[in-house]
Amino acid sequence: MKKTAQISAPTAVESGTVVTLNLTPKRAVRPPRLRPLMQRLIPALCGLLLMLLVWQIAALWSSGFPTPYATWQAALTLFADPFYNAGPNDQGIGWNVLASLQRVAVGFGLAALVGIPAGFLLGRFTFVSRMFSPIVALLRPVSPLAWLPIGLLLFQRAEPASSWTIFICSIWPMVINTAEGVQRIPQDYLNVARVLQLSEWTVMRRILFPAVLPAVLTGVRLSIGIAWLVIVAAEMLTGGLGIGFWIWNEWNNLNVENILIAILIIGVVGLLLEQGLMLLARRFTWDK
Repeated sequence: MKKTAQISAPTAVESGTVVTLNLTPKRAVRPPRLRPLMQRLIPALCGLLLMLLVWQIAALWSSGFPTPYATWQAALTLFADPFYNAGPNDQGIGWNVLASLQRVAVGFGLAALVGIPAGFLLGRFTFVSRMFSPIVALLRPVSPLAWLPIGLLLFQRAEPASSWTIFICSIWPMVINTAEGVQRIPQDYLNVARVLQLSEWTVMRRILFPAVLPAVLTGVRLSIGIAWLVIVAAEMLTGGLGIGFWIWNEWNNLNVENILIAILIIGVVGLLLEQGLMLLARRFTWDK
C-alpha cells in the first residue's frame, strides 16, 4: 500500500511515495500602512519626552522654576475660562491672543499690500532695483525694537505704533522674495510678450504674477513668522491688551507657570500660521 503525503499540486513520485510540490508563488508582504506614521510619530514623542525630562531637571535644579506637572495644573485653571473679562487690564488669555492676532493682521496686511507690488517693481525694472536695493539692504537688518520708538513718535499712541513695527519688520521678506522671483522668470516669456506687443499690465497679470506666485507665497510665509515674533516684543513695551503684555504682567506677579504656558501658546499659534501658509504655497507651486 502506497503512502501519500499531499502538500499541493503538482505531484512527484519517489520510492513509492507520492510527494506533492508547492509551486504556488508567495504573496508579496506589504509593509503595514501605519509604519510611515509610526516612523514620524515615535521620534516626535521621543523629542517631547526629552524636553519634559530637561524641563523636570531644570525645575529640580532651580527652586523657582515650575515642574511640568505644576504647569499642567496651572494650564487647566487658565483654560477653564480663557475669555473672562474683569476690566480693561484683567482679561483672559483668549482675549489677549486675539488682540495680538488683530495687530498682526493689520501690520502684516499693510506690509503685503506694499511689499508685494514693490517687489514686482524691483524685479521688473533695473533702474528701480538699483535705486531701492541699497535702502532695502540697509533697513532690513534693523532690530524690531529700534523701530518701536519711531512709531510712538509718529503716531503718539501704542496701538498704531505696534502695527507700524510689524509692518516695517515683516515687509522685507515679501519684497526680496517677490523681486527675486520676477528676476528668475525666463527671458523667453518676456520676449514673446514683447513680440505680441502686450501692455505692461497684461504682462504683469498674465505672465509675471502666475510665474512669481510660489516665490510670493514663500515671502508671505516668512513674513508672518516675523510679524508674530515682533508683536510679542512690541506689546511688552507698549502695554495694553495682548499676549506680550500678558507675559510681562505675569512676570511682575511672579506667575512663572503662566509665562511658560504663554510661551507654548505663542509657539502653537506661530506654527499654525506658518503651516497654513505652507499648505497654501504647495497648492500654487508648480516649479519643476
